[in-house]
Amino acid sequence: MAHSVRRDAPELPDFSLLKRLARDQLIYLLEQQHDVDKLYKVEHKPIVSTSDQLCFLIRPRIKTVKWICDVVNADKAFGRFRRYKIIFSPQKFYACENLLEEQGIFGDVTTDEWSFYLLPLDDDIISLELPEFFRDYFLEGDQRWVRTAGSALHLLHSVYGPFSKVYGIGRCSKMAYESWREQVEEGEQRALQAEIGNVFLIDRDVDLVTPLCSQVVYEGLVDDIFRIKCGCVEFCPDVTSSDKSIKVMLNSQDKVFNEIRNEHFSQVFGFLSQKARNLQTAYDKRSGMDIKQMKTFVSEELKGLKQEHRLLSLHIGASESMMKKKTKQDFQELLKTEHSLLEGFEIRECISYIEEHINRQVSMVESMRLLCLLSLTENGLLPKDYRSLKAQFLQSYGIEHLLTFSNLKQLGLLVEQQPGETLTVMESRVGKLVNDKTAGKLTDAFSSLAKKSNFRALGRRLNLNQQQVGHNHEVERHFLDISNFFKSLWVHLLRDLSTTLPGQRERS
Repeated sequence: MAHSVRRDAPELPDFSLLKRLARDQLIYLLEQQHDVDKLYKVEHKPIVSTSDQLCFLIRPRIKTVKWICDVVNADKAFGRFRRYKIIFSPQKFYACENLLEEQGIFGDVTTDEWSFYLLPLDDDIISLELPEFFRDYFLEGDQRWVRTAGSALHLLHSVYGPFSKVYGIGRCSKMAYESWREQVEEGEQRALQAEIGNVFLIDRDVDLVTPLCSQVVYEGLVDDIFRIKCGCVEFCPDVTSSDKSIKVMLNSQDKVFNEIRNEHFSQVFGFLSQKARNLQTAYDKRSGMDIKQMKTFVSEELKGLKQEHRLLSLHIGASESMMKKKTKQDFQELLKTEHSLLEGFEIRECISYIEEHINRQVSMVESMRLLCLLSLTENGLLPKDYRSLKAQFLQSYGIEHLLTFSNLKQLGLLVEQQPGETLTVMESRVGKLVNDKTAGKLTDAFSSLAKKSNFRALGRRLNLNQQQVGHNHEVERHFLDISNFFKSLWVHLLRDLSTTLPGQRERS
């Protein structure tokens, strides 16, 4: 959900209520019902514990349930008897219970549910946090998560009141809507004031092109390189300038991140420079203070300045790390290739770039992403291009990716044009004027032409592709300037901002 900037837009609901409800339910479930006093992260390793009770809070995944079965059977083999409890979130499935029965431990464990459907990641964003949804539904045809999506809608409906209108596109959206309506009709009807107006349900396969394009805003690049999970990112030692990694929550409470998250990366360094100067000015205010003013400064401002200093240092380190990686991978040339694919220009040059990208083994994920983008924008690859690119990819990254090509083909992300798909009306008319042998040659010639892309036709109709006159040169110039900027900015921070109050010493 995104907060509209329009003045007449309604205020956002208090999504923190969802977090409080889930926390209270979990505390009641763990402490009062199952007597849990310590929590450990599930790591699929042998459990070393002297406790006579083990309680597992897990997603309903077969792999995790199988690991629990191995733990219970291992305890049985050693003659150790404990009580085992499994709490599935957001719900338990028959497949999991069936596996417990097959492994012979169904009678040794008790099961429960924690109906935690929505996670508030920020003031205006809530998420199901189901990364397995796409693969399970669109690839394997497993519809078990549709009920979960319907339950999430029902939770919003019961907490924030009825929706004014619901719009949807796609088969999965329709099933989620029907599941929600069934739960509303079966549940208790309560009169609540509506806090949510319109609800839009859109299947992911309606637009598969957008997630394949490179992200150029700060938050998107952080996700590409460091991976944001549940609103949290783990910065490596290269970013933190220490010997350990640090986990940071990325939301609107981080003032530095909140101001640069949606900015183009080429504009971020200017903001960071100004932020460093403002922070230095705030530190300099303490010079010439008397005792009373110094006391007020320490109690009211110093803690906030140190927190802002720490966050600024982290985001500067992250930006520097991203800049190095993107410059090394010819990020500008990658953006140019993607833009050409979206516009339908210089396709042969784009294929040559993809081949070079694969042969240089720059990045397996980026190479596969470019292949899928080429396939989607061209409505499939020509047979000779498909075979050539597939062979080069397997030679560069390994034969084990044959299954990856099969899965992508099943999803429609990377497909081969079938013979006859590129035939045109002109070809059929010309074929009537020549003999069979010549017509066969003409058929091959016409088949070599790219089929008209439905994506580009729709993009032109909706004006999705914006012209970037002069923008690429500006971005390239910014990337060249960023390296020198970060060097000077780091020196500035370490020299000036590491100073503390008189009589104190603190590591920057």
